[in-house]
Amino acid sequence: MIVKTEGIVLKSFDFRETSRIATFFTREFGKVKGVLKGIRKDPRKFGSNIEKFSVNDIIYYQYRNSDIHLVSHCDMKDFYSGLRQDLERMTAASYASELIDTLMPSEEQNLEIYDIFQAFLKSLQTTNDVSKLVQTFQIKILSLSGFRPHLETCVRCSKDVSEAPRFSLRLGGLLCGVCQDSAGEATPISLGAVASILHIQKNNWDAALRLGMAPFIKKELKYVLNHFLVFHLERHLRSTRFLT
Repeated sequence: MIVKTEGIVLKSFDFRETSRIATFFTREFGKVKGVLKGIRKDPRKFGSNIEKFSVNDIIYYQYRNSDIHLVSHCDMKDFYSGLRQDLERMTAASYASELIDTLMPSEEQNLEIYDIFQAFLKSLQTTNDVSKLVQTFQIKILSLSGFRPHLETCVRCSKDVSEAPRFSLRLGGLLCGVCQDSAGEATPISLGAVASILHIQKNNWDAALRLGMAPFIKKELKYVLNHFLVFHLERHLRSTRFLT
């Protein structure tokens, strides 16, 4: 079957002497792998050099018995040149690409995550606060991909947590004072950080970006979100260590 869609390049690598294999996160079909035969021998064969996190129109032949399809057309739509002149922005884009690649299953559409990923890349070109943007992206992606932490009530007893909350990485949510004693190790988290996460979860991308964050809130979120992801993914993302 011949398929046409829009996709963002998550990663690519050389294949044999003249070709490359790329992983795209596509609008209609989710994460898709494809081989671009001959692209290294004749770059003019395609309208794109499949740069990481560029947006492309692609046409590919969908094989039924393989997870790597044959890409016959790849035409670049957006290069996001505004983020490629700055190392911090490039690193943040690489992190977002790696997170999408790790969290998303193959060939399963998720239009909300696709739109958030594209909005993140656009915002990254002009933001003055890369770390806040990354944390907003993490919260949105966790919420939309089924890893949403439980913050409304205690994850164990469902009672309200009105003071001295702690966050359990293992249980994936807040613990009240009573349940903290029986759950083992949990991380302290301020009510301000909890409120920030809930606000970002419940609002659209533009409204989430308008939320002000004190430096100590961003520091808390960095610790909690990164450790939560590592715990549930059971691995460190390679690009995480380069984020400030």
